[in-house]
Parts: sequence; C-alpha cells; structure tokens
Amino acid sequence: MAKENQFVNQIADIETDFPRWYTDVVTRTKLVDYGPVKGTMVIRPYGYAIWENIQKELDARFKATGHENAYFPLLIPYSFMTREAEHVEGFAPEVAVVTVGGGETLAEPLVIRPTSETVIGEMYSKWLQSYRDLPILINQWANVVRWEKTTRPFLRTSEFLWQEGHTAHATEEEAMEETMKMLGVYKEFAETCLAIPVFTGRKTEKEKFAGAVATFGMEAMMHDGKSLQAGTSHYLGQNFSKAFDIRFLDKDGTHKYAYTTSWGVSTRLIGALIMAHGDSRGLVLPPVVAPVQAIVIPIAAKKEGVLEAAATLKAKLRAAGVRADCDASDNSPGWKFNEWEMKGVPVRIELGPRDIEAGKMVLVRRDTHEKTEASLENAAEAVQALLAEVQQNLLRRAKKRKEERIVTAESAEELLRGVEGGNFVKAGWCGCRECEDKIKEQTAASARVIVEGETAGKCCCCGREAKHVVLFARAY
Repeated sequence: MAKENQFVNQIADIETDFPRWYTDVVTRTKLVDYGPVKGTMVIRPYGYAIWENIQKELDARFKATGHENAYFPLLIPYSFMTREAEHVEGFAPEVAVVTVGGGETLAEPLVIRPTSETVIGEMYSKWLQSYRDLPILINQWANVVRWEKTTRPFLRTSEFLWQEGHTAHATEEEAMEETMKMLGVYKEFAETCLAIPVFTGRKTEKEKFAGAVATFGMEAMMHDGKSLQAGTSHYLGQNFSKAFDIRFLDKDGTHKYAYTTSWGVSTRLIGALIMAHGDSRGLVLPPVVAPVQAIVIPIAAKKEGVLEAAATLKAKLRAAGVRADCDASDNSPGWKFNEWEMKGVPVRIELGPRDIEAGKMVLVRRDTHEKTEASLENAAEAVQALLAEVQQNLLRRAKKRKEERIVTAESAEELLRGVEGGNFVKAGWCGCRECEDKIKEQTAASARVIVEGETAGKCCCCGREAKHVVLFARAY
C-alpha cells in the first residue's frame, strides 16, 4: 500500500471523492487550465491532442457517409433566434448577446452562437432551389457559447468545441434515416475509438432538443454510475424549414419545405474518457485517441548508449505509425513512471543497459500494470499488438461494468435505491410529464433514453399502465 500511495498523493481518492478526483486529474495532467472568464477553460496541448484524434476519427466517418465540412459565422442576428418559438425559449437562458461593436450600439443585437440551426437555416434557404440540390449534407467544426451557471472542465463550460452536422432532405423518411444513421456512427465511434459502450434511444419530450420533432441520445455510464450525454441526433422535421423558408421545387412542379436534421458531439467526450476509464492513478486513455501511445523510459540513462538506444527505439516505433515519445529528462525513473501513468499513456517501455545487451525491452500496460518482455528487433509489432489488446480490454471492462450496473424498478422507491447504488435503472413510465418531473424531484434521476423493444406493466411513479420502459440515471 505504501508503494501505491507514492502514485496517488497528488490526486484525490477516486472512490471517496470522485468530483475532486476528476478536477485533480484534468489539471494535474495538464489537459486544461481555467480561463480568465468564469466558466471558460483553456485546453492545453495534451488535452487538445486528444480532441484532434477524436476529430480525425469522426471526420473520416462523416466524409465516408457523404458529408462535407463548411464553416458558418459565430455571430447570429438576434431576430434569427426568435423565428422558431420553441428554439428561442429553450436557449434564451444560455444565450450571450453582443450589443456594442466598434464602439457603437448595434442596430440589432447579435447572439454568440449557442448552436447553428438558425444561421444555417438562413443559408440553406438561399442555396436550396430544386430537388436536384438535395440532400444537403454539411458538418462544421466550431466553438459555441452557452452561459452556464455551474461549470466543470469538459463537462459543462461557457465555451466549448464541437462538431454540428446539419442536413436537408426531400422527404421525412430520408431525414429520419439520416438521423438514425448518424446516431449509429456516434455509437460505433464511441465503442471502437473511445472504448465506451453506450445506450442509444429516443429522448422524452422534456429532454429533447429545443425545436426538434424528436431527439435521439447517446448515454455513457461513468465510474460513479452517473450518465453522461455523449452525443445527440435530432430530427427537426419542417420546423426550421418553415421558420427560415427552406423550400425546393419538387419533381411534380410544386414547392415543398425540406426536412432537416442536426447532430453533434463535443469536447465533453474527453470528460467521458476520463470518467469512464480513469483509476486511482489518474488517466487511462484508449490507444486510438491517446496523444502518446507508447512512452520510452531510459533506465540508467547516464550509461553509455542508453539514450541513443531509446531514441532509436522511439524513431522505429514512429516509423511504424505508433505515436511514441521518449522521456530523456533528468528526473528519476520512478518520477517518470508516476507522471506517465497519471497521464494515461497506454504502454510504457523500460529500456536499460541489460535490456539493450539482451536485445529486449520491458513493456508495461497502463490498464492492468502487467509487465512483459519483447525483443527490440520486433519492437513495432509487439507494441502494436499490445496497444490493440489494451484497446479491447478497456472496452471489455467498460461493457462488464455497464452490464453489472443496470437494475430494474417497479416503484419510485426501488428507482431511488437503484440510482443511490450507482446504477442505471430501467423502469416503466406512463408517458406523463408530471410523473417524469416527480421522479426527478424524488430521486434526482432523469429519463436518459426510452428503451425500444421492452415493455413494463405499470408506471413506477403513478402505477398506471406503462407506455414505455425508460432508462433513468443521475446525470452530469
């Protein structure tokens, strides 16, 4: 236990103070720092590198499904926000407004982008003329501002980075197909790249996006049993088309309103990574998105040839496509072990004079701390194979937790016991907003997604016939 304490004395205990553990980890590992404006964050290079890897993986998937990237303005005329009544009502409390520009009061206030349905709707109304122009499949990588009252790095900040896809289609069927397709893209990405198994499904009316006909969410289970909404895909119907006059001349010679969608994920995914895989020693990063996949630690570095051999090994790994680095600093090996473990690097490579002489290296996995040896001659193959195993093991481990921490409830009391035990809870719901609000008030748990294909006899709140089975959880 004494040895363990050497590794964790800079971060709070993950089991007894999870919120403090999270804050300690994101700052101690230099993922972020706090910005000078309350509620903002500075994403430092190590944290931004994770976001770049997320971008790279998602961007390839978007382009493979026919989407193109574009960019739309940060500043939106205030009048745009008022055109869709439900949308403006939903975002009004979070909107930041610019009233002065160039030292003069503006003729019309400008909203700092909280989301882009309105400005993109305005542009689509100009670009769309004929059915031949459809579908429009556009994504943008951008920042947004939402004036949050309670903030935490990555999870909820006043400004954050994200991508938002916006598409327009000729028919309701095509738009719904797009909505579900992109939800599927997110789910595959979460499991394949982030090693996080997720729940997907339709949101309740209370939880849906302001202005949508239907919202479909992706919910991830965190270490403490709470849910994190990791992504959403919205079927907007013709709500924004009618508000912004997005019409086209169809084959039958009549003008019709387009059916639109929007979908997005954000830097909140980094918070999901931290809280889904982290342990008492800090970060545990899946190799697919880790900034550094393998770190070479020279042992007895002052001895002749050690640093040279470590540099050669790093170069060999990089040439094979491994994101490798070498810590040639004058810190002790123990300090380096601690530092790189805390930063979540998937594989540590120890290389000393005896290893070099024997033509081998020592590999240490971050997920299990297991040590193995491999030949230097086959270093790239050995490291790549180990990275693949670490990636799969993180997913297996997360799936096991997800499966073990789902319980069912037939009453509000059982639901309360379930969420207090750190679980997701499946329960019957009558579909009444009053019952949904009452469950939230009594248990602090909200409806995350509606579970398709399952039935329940009665509502866990009022006892009337259940229309849906809902996954309830406390959420970030």
